Amino acid sequence: MTESRLGVGLWGQATDWQAFEAAAKRVDALGYDSLWTWDHLYAIFGDPYQPIFEGYTTLAAWAAVTSRVRLGLLVGANTFRNPGLVAKTLTTLDHVSAGRVIAGLGGAWFELEHTAHGIEFGSGFGQRLDWLEDSVAAVRALLDGRSVTSSGQGRYRFEELVLLPRPVQDHVPILIGGSGERKTLRTVARHADMWNAMGSVETLRHKTEVLLRHCDDVGRDPADIELTIGCKPFIRDTEADARRLWETTMEHNRTPLSDVADDDTFWVGTPQQIAEKMRACKEIGFHTFIGEVPAPFDAETLERWINEVRPMADGA
Repeated sequence: MTESRLGVGLWGQATDWQAFEAAAKRVDALGYDSLWTWDHLYAIFGDPYQPIFEGYTTLAAWAAVTSRVRLGLLVGANTFRNPGLVAKTLTTLDHVSAGRVIAGLGGAWFELEHTAHGIEFGSGFGQRLDWLEDSVAAVRALLDGRSVTSSGQGRYRFEELVLLPRPVQDHVPILIGGSGERKTLRTVARHADMWNAMGSVETLRHKTEVLLRHCDDVGRDPADIELTIGCKPFIRDTEADARRLWETTMEHNRTPLSDVADDDTFWVGTPQQIAEKMRACKEIGFHTFIGEVPAPFDAETLERWINEVRPMADGA
């Protein structure tokens, strides 16, 4: 069975910087493939008025204290920034990290943080996803060394825009998060190197079939797109102990259990139970797992997922 690739997304809310940085260094030392954080300005679980750190500056700080792990946002909010600025920021991060950046991009969804900061939210998901398509196309061209001039019909206005210096990587991978069938998955088919999805195996299977149809429509080899699944592992010797960990962690994040009780991205259980969920995802083509870990950043889960659970999932 194909070996699993594991990444960790550290929640940026309900933490201080010292703990946030220490967790990032632990992820790097444990041998994870990638390290991510959110791109949000308000907390997105529970009470929105909690401390939360900004995404790109977090990645820059992490780049200075890690040495091997890939770095990205899960995912960058397209509404927050001009695409040219995003490409420049990603390129700077690629130099700071010696070629370890991944360009995580998405359409954005949290209206409250936009309203509070005076950031245009658009008329709805459809418009924001049109903006995302235009943005990702521009970012891809810029990262690849091409000049960009806008057609004048979309949201953005570029005039012979070039990106200097070039990134360290010859090809900075773009990850797009989201599973909207008409627009997001079409953008994935056109531009993405990685796709991040969430949900049950049945949901993932259906969304993958939709993505394959979009790939066929645009002439893209789907094998060129790495399928990644988002989850939130909580690992202990017994399911009861794992659940207690989940409950106390949600309390720390001011998140009522009723808000997350039906969220199937929380994988709460024993190593064997988590490995079983991973094997089911691998059977439908998802071999990369990005596990979100909330503060206070459980060290046991981080250590057991890569050292104990992954070998089980891979049949070792």
